[in-house]
Amino acid sequence: MSFDPAVQPDQAQPAIRIEDLGKRYPIFSRPQDRLKQMLVRGRKRYYKEYKALDKISLEVRRGESVGIIGRNGCGKSTLLQIIAGTLQPSDGQVEVNGRVSALLELGTGFNHDFTGRENVYLNGAILGFSKDEMDALFDDITTFADIGRYLDQPVKTYSTGMVVRLAFAVSINVDPDILIIDEALAVGDESFQRKCLARIDRLREKGTTILFVSHSARQILQICDRAVLLDQGESLLIGEPKQVVAAYHKLLYSPKEASDSFRQALKSIGAAALADPSETSETADAQLGEIDRSIETYDPALKPESTLVYESLGAEIQNVRLTTLQGKPVNVLQHGKRYAIQYETYFSKPAMVVNFGTALKTLDGINVGGASTRRANRPIDFINAGETATARHEFTCYLLEGTYFVNAGVSAIVDGDLVFLHRIADALMFTVLPELDLVANGIVNFAFESVCGIKGPAQIETTDRVNS
Repeated sequence: MSFDPAVQPDQAQPAIRIEDLGKRYPIFSRPQDRLKQMLVRGRKRYYKEYKALDKISLEVRRGESVGIIGRNGCGKSTLLQIIAGTLQPSDGQVEVNGRVSALLELGTGFNHDFTGRENVYLNGAILGFSKDEMDALFDDITTFADIGRYLDQPVKTYSTGMVVRLAFAVSINVDPDILIIDEALAVGDESFQRKCLARIDRLREKGTTILFVSHSARQILQICDRAVLLDQGESLLIGEPKQVVAAYHKLLYSPKEASDSFRQALKSIGAAALADPSETSETADAQLGEIDRSIETYDPALKPESTLVYESLGAEIQNVRLTTLQGKPVNVLQHGKRYAIQYETYFSKPAMVVNFGTALKTLDGINVGGASTRRANRPIDFINAGETATARHEFTCYLLEGTYFVNAGVSAIVDGDLVFLHRIADALMFTVLPELDLVANGIVNFAFESVCGIKGPAQIETTDRVNS
């Protein structure tokens, strides 16, 4: 696969066509097996074969934005590398019609001993641009990257965010026909992500084809016209982003038995769609049945690594848990539903005016809300040594898609002062699934009511109210 930058792409052809694509890797149990394999020249096999990709077929139309979503290790990055030409397939065909600008693994295409300035020109040369052409683009690239004096320092001195800034700035300013992005936006800070998404929208309006890998369902829904669900190197579902994201979350968070069954159903639908291209998203929905979005569940792997247990001053918090109102343990939550945070506290010393609290925080440590019996004016006047108290805080989940932590604390009045007897930071970790029909953004859904109006020549006003 190659592309000559001097040749204009054929507008009648799809931007990307993939047929029965496969990528296999040999896995050797012992180092000496690799030597044996070289000596026997294929007459005997001393390795096991790992299929990173297996029979992937996909056609991306010009100007289309396609998202690729799936669990870690499902083959997303391998697929993008093959399309970008940095990796050769083991099987199948790949056709790319247009200039490709790819933002793959962090720093791909950068020489870390070169300065940022030198790497800008190096990347331009790789993409087929002359020095004069890169001179014309240079100011736009450096303005977007906004890394200041570091531009003339070696890339090996850059932070992760600075490398992403420079790489993304080059990728989007070289006027690509096809832009490939592999999880790069997850590295940058929030303001840089917003700037990148705004520029991606401009490229979409210009007709740039975009292939986008992300674990963020919200970004897939925001950017993409279609989505592809990969799992274990196979393409399970290609369709509308809402449908694919819902299928991905059901596959991700369902119990193993249900997840395996659902995976087989998706494979059957995918095979039928390939055999009959007229197969539509609506037909797929009918075959699957209504995709159950009520998949609040408990994922045992979703545990914080940052739990901090403070010193006990006469009390000890135990068994912090997040449940449905019926008492079922959950840590995968749905927006708009009601849950409870519960825990017990054992008192080794007597305590007066005892209060129990909890706080919810983001991955960045931002406090997004909480509850306290002190604020509700419901303290317990006195607790004897040897007694155990229970606390329960109910809440409606207005949090938007993301991962959050639960803090728990118990306080009392000691010598006239409010003192924490015990605290646990990051006691629990939970995730909130995206609400596919919700147009709100940020951390919390405030349920804004938006009003817009149009006045015509006769000064007649029409209003439209939208809840978000």
